[in-house]
Amino acid sequence: MNVVNTAPTDGTQPIEPQTRYAFPPGGMPPFDESPEGTAIFTPAYAVLPANTQRDIVTSFLPGWTGHRAWILARPLTGFAETFAQYAVELQPGGGSSTPEPLATAQAALFVAHGNLRLTIGEVSHELRAGSFAYLPAGAPWELWNASEAEAGFHWVRKAYVPLPGDLEPEPFVVHETDITPTGMPGAETTWATQRFFDPLDMAYDFHMTIVNFEPGGRIPFAETHVMEHGLYVLQGTAKYLLNDTWVDVGPGDFMWLRAFCPQACIATGDETFRYLLYKDVNRHVGLHL
Repeated sequence: MNVVNTAPTDGTQPIEPQTRYAFPPGGMPPFDESPEGTAIFTPAYAVLPANTQRDIVTSFLPGWTGHRAWILARPLTGFAETFAQYAVELQPGGGSSTPEPLATAQAALFVAHGNLRLTIGEVSHELRAGSFAYLPAGAPWELWNASEAEAGFHWVRKAYVPLPGDLEPEPFVVHETDITPTGMPGAETTWATQRFFDPLDMAYDFHMTIVNFEPGGRIPFAETHVMEHGLYVLQGTAKYLLNDTWVDVGPGDFMWLRAFCPQACIATGDETFRYLLYKDVNRHVGLHL
């Protein structure tokens, strides 16, 4: 992957480093608060607001210590079927030397807060908030919180769809501030993307991107396409069109979209609206014979 670290030339602004990105809050809301919320589950999409990501919905994973995980998405027949998405909290000393139980599963990691040590084979990397790592299926890796403070990261898992021949994806580690935002045509100053993968590299069968909208920025049509999505809001607020409903979303909210769910966005508030985006790409559609 080619990583660029230069000032944008299309009118977008450089991304400033952050020390913390949105993450599940845990805990419990006040007991005098109404249980009626804004969570939504439909045949086309689901919305898991940050307020639903509490202690009592966490899971514990085999092979991991000093941790807990919010499982935000999992393959569901007839819904979104290609990926799982977790938010994992690691206590000091927590982690795993055998994190992935499936040899066919690849991983993407994005650090939300704290400091982590990722080892791929025999090479170690120090990760901080905003660090991104791609781990191919079958690659030996381990992840530990070697610091004295809690850390949290987002983890996407997907079964790899191989191609004939020798074309295989390579692991890489990068920080989001190293990637120059690319302005969208006609909206260069209000809508920009930071792509962790080269869109033309066919070795990779999914992409992860940070999408940025300045206040008032928007997707000017209802995108309707075959790619599935996981969208975790890192910062800011927006009105998001899902199917035929406008939903207010903010930091820590998660949107889970099946194929062909219409979607659009209008950024609100007074700060940049940013979300971490998963989508499946670069492969033929499977056919039932």
